[in-house]
Amino acid sequence: MSSTDGRKAPVVDRQMVLDQLGGWRGMIDVSLPTIAFVVANSIGGLTVGIWAAVGAAVLVFGLRLVRKESVQQAFSGLIGVAIAVAIARVSGEARDFFVPGLIRNAALGVVLLGSIVVRWPLVGVAAEFLAPSHLGSMATHSLRDSMGGGKLSGRLKEKAAAGAAPADQEPDAVAERHWRTDRRMVRAYSWLTLMWAMTFLVRFAVQGVLYWQDQVELLGTASLVLGLPVTAVALVVTLWAVARLHRHRTPPAAGVA
Repeated sequence: MSSTDGRKAPVVDRQMVLDQLGGWRGMIDVSLPTIAFVVANSIGGLTVGIWAAVGAAVLVFGLRLVRKESVQQAFSGLIGVAIAVAIARVSGEARDFFVPGLIRNAALGVVLLGSIVVRWPLVGVAAEFLAPSHLGSMATHSLRDSMGGGKLSGRLKEKAAAGAAPADQEPDAVAERHWRTDRRMVRAYSWLTLMWAMTFLVRFAVQGVLYWQDQVELLGTASLVLGLPVTAVALVVTLWAVARLHRHRTPPAAGVA
């Protein structure tokens, strides 16, 4: 699908979004140190669990270096594991290995909810940064029209129709409008942001209860089950919804009813 002015309809680059998360292998790699810690801790105690987690993180990092793959995700995981095992080592409590995750989930959930309150839903900010959408032919008036500048915008349109671009605007500026001026977009992005906020807050709530009860094995299981699988589902829903929103904002091709 292409727009009336020759531009291709904006689409969400799924591979780009997946790459931002480190790819499927990257997300799996992040889970390996947790699995190693839970299993080793249940068998040999805290010290064995710590060494197993560190060993798994170093192994993942080393394999990526050997394969000449991106080490960003593995390096972040290595730092995260180092912080987690340091906290657990100092406290002497295996459950404290999960403290950084608890703090991260609570913080992300609160920040995402806050972005909705200030009408800058972060899912919208991220989606529009990766794949901007435009109202195109649906914009019968420019942003300046909506702010009370109808006559001026009308003259700009007359100039554009005559083939002369305004001196202070790009040729496409009249037909474009920021996504936050579209209530449907803001509402949809707010719901998506709320969905992501709830995934983090549910993780925090479930793991917080298990942390309080000192259920290390269940804490590790909850961390894994509520981690990669839930993230994958939320990502699929987000990509599907954003693609539909972009079709809503994309003008039909010339000659198509």
